[in-house]
Amino acid sequence: MRWSEHVQRREGDGAARCRTTALSFLQSARSFEVCCYMKNRTLNKWVRVEEGESERKPRPRTKSTFGQSHDPLLRTTQKGFILLRLHRKGRMKFLELFGRLKSVVIGMIHVKALPGSPLGSLKMSEISEAACREAAIYRDAGVDGLIVENMHDVPYSLSVGPEVSACMTAVCCSVRAACPSLPIGAQILTAANQQALAVALASGLDFIRAEGFVFAHVADEGLLNAGAGDLLRYRKQIGAEHVQIFTDIKKKHSSHALTSDVSVAETARAAEFFLSDGIIITGAATGLQADPEELRDVSRSVGIPVLIGSGVTYDNVERYLDANAMIVGSHFKLGGHWANEVDPQRVKRFMGKIRKLRQ
Repeated sequence: MRWSEHVQRREGDGAARCRTTALSFLQSARSFEVCCYMKNRTLNKWVRVEEGESERKPRPRTKSTFGQSHDPLLRTTQKGFILLRLHRKGRMKFLELFGRLKSVVIGMIHVKALPGSPLGSLKMSEISEAACREAAIYRDAGVDGLIVENMHDVPYSLSVGPEVSACMTAVCCSVRAACPSLPIGAQILTAANQQALAVALASGLDFIRAEGFVFAHVADEGLLNAGAGDLLRYRKQIGAEHVQIFTDIKKKHSSHALTSDVSVAETARAAEFFLSDGIIITGAATGLQADPEELRDVSRSVGIPVLIGSGVTYDNVERYLDANAMIVGSHFKLGGHWANEVDPQRVKRFMGKIRKLRQ
């Protein structure tokens, strides 16, 4: 069972059979999670049953192997159907990739401006060498993973040319050679998620960071439409299903007036339903802190990993230790500015604190 198995029964004996089936299955496959859904006749759709919504007295809770409490018993309702969803938890794939489930640190490699971009002035050999130097700094400091991103290609375009994919593939291959055992991902701005998947596949990378996965929003580059359906179909077509997709929601540098009536938690649930491998929450802009309350809300709302995508520093890292991962870019640079070189002392100091906090 790669993604999900759905079992649908009527209320009563059927629901009891579902409960027995679920518990038996969980005993043999502890990496699966029970999620309960019921038919909301007012909204005419299936909705997720949150803790305590459908029963007067809470049942005893059991501790899962992933550090979160789940009630493995089905909750029953007076009307409608019960949908029992057993799905392999995204946390299992995350654990297999990074070797831990909490406080993973992912360092950003902001690739120098590529040929063809307005600020591009370096040869590809120079660009790759600079990226590899930063990768080595991160590796030697004990960072858990890397993301390679074309951050210097300002202003970003919604139409990414083939030269960007070719150049990013060359850089990512060099970084992979420099760090053969480190989990590495790619991001191509703006929202060039399919191109990033192709680069990851060609370079032997492990994941991508994707924008515009669910719900449209207005960024400084223009209107970004949701692209989950096309992206996951493309991943299937090119044989890159092993490449995980971590998705930004309510992302930085964007206006979300179009979805002002949709909460961050609701957006996260939509991304989970559309098979995201992990949720990324950010502050309003690069280097600005994410809201710890949003981290708590999203973590309670989904069963897949939640990553912090901006604003983590030496001074505030304690606020984000419950996140599955922290993507750190600006804080690791000289002077704390994203466009500068990586500062080895900043990285070592940060990772030293992380190691103490993990104990």
